[in-house]
Amino acid sequence: MHIPSRRLIGSAALLATVALSTAACGGNAGGAGSAGSQKITLRVSTFGKFGYTDLYKQYMKEHPNVTVVETAEGDLGKYNTQLIQRIAAGSGAGDVVALEEGQIVNFVQSADKFVNLQDYGSNDLKGNFLPWKYANATTADGKTTIGLGTDVGGLAMCYRRDLFQKAGLPTDRTEVAKLWPTWDDYIATGKRYEAGIKDPKSHFVDSATNTYNSILMQSSDHTYFDRDEKLVIDSNPGVKAAWDESLKMVDSGLSAKLKSFSPEWNAGFKSGSFATLACPAWMTGYIKDQAGAENSGKWDITTVPGGGGNWGGSWLGVPKQSKHQKEAVELAKFLTSGSSQLAAFKAVGNLPSNPTLYTDPALKDATNEYFNNAPVGQLFVAGAANLKPVFLGAKNQPVRDAVENAMRSVEGGQRSAADGWKEAVAAAEKAAK
Repeated sequence: MHIPSRRLIGSAALLATVALSTAACGGNAGGAGSAGSQKITLRVSTFGKFGYTDLYKQYMKEHPNVTVVETAEGDLGKYNTQLIQRIAAGSGAGDVVALEEGQIVNFVQSADKFVNLQDYGSNDLKGNFLPWKYANATTADGKTTIGLGTDVGGLAMCYRRDLFQKAGLPTDRTEVAKLWPTWDDYIATGKRYEAGIKDPKSHFVDSATNTYNSILMQSSDHTYFDRDEKLVIDSNPGVKAAWDESLKMVDSGLSAKLKSFSPEWNAGFKSGSFATLACPAWMTGYIKDQAGAENSGKWDITTVPGGGGNWGGSWLGVPKQSKHQKEAVELAKFLTSGSSQLAAFKAVGNLPSNPTLYTDPALKDATNEYFNNAPVGQLFVAGAANLKPVFLGAKNQPVRDAVENAMRSVEGGQRSAADGWKEAVAAAEKAAK
């Protein structure tokens, strides 16, 4: 869930504690009863929504000797900061922890702090993950793997059918897709929307930063850092191109200027403050929660300008500080098994990283009733097998925050686009030190 960072869900921490029985249950999980009769507690640390509630219950039925306590943090930045600190300190992290795409490089560099999953047979499971998904959680020498993949991003465009109709635009998802094969076409459609909606409280797009990150993640195989960890914000043409394209939307008055995952942004899903949102598979569950039952059927999904992209994805790892490493690995294997990934997709929309599921009718033929029965299986699975990883770099997060802050200053009218770019580059250079 996991481009604002993958699945940055909500602004407040959510604590969910479930008493469970865990163990290897089918698929990739290890042998049953591995924890023996000893009563133990396994702590699972995640962010946002991973869709594991029913899977935990399944574990409970089969291994009553293990209690699982899940803590789901709502703020991804806070989660990452705390996890980095706890891994470095050697205490305080969960027995199973979610590793977000923006931080996986950092954690691989600290592989000695994690259980090597290859010691528990993870190499035998490679076929259950997209090749790059497994490789990204493995050290350069190939000897240590610190995480098993949960989901991948995949990118589409969510839009409000009712607002499109009010603005005089097509509402059928096939016809809507024809409106914007490119981002320039998307901007042109936004101008038509603004002219037709005649409502100063409703804009075409939520914010410049979300669009910027979507375009950026389509541009090349890296963004702010090259694969040697050199800052290339001012020499990677994709960064400036994404910046310029996004600010065209601001200049055209298309943005609602809402910061992602802020209370105002959350409220906008219900109120109609914005009509379109670039959305990965995991975002569908978030939209449903925020927009509420009263907006069921008003939202729909179609293809994104530029032909797809990758926004998000996570892994589950086991820190060495865990006192129950074997049992924690078994739980991680179970939660990332094919059947569990499919269950998570059904629960919250997270797109599996297991390519063997991409031809499974349960996935490829899936529809989403809330989104006007949109064929989410077709929309998100179609390009999943061809998704390419985008290298983000160990200091991607502080650099991205700096760039987004500069863009918001332009969006808010505090700086010109030219001055905003100078500030973005300067702030990125400072954040990268």
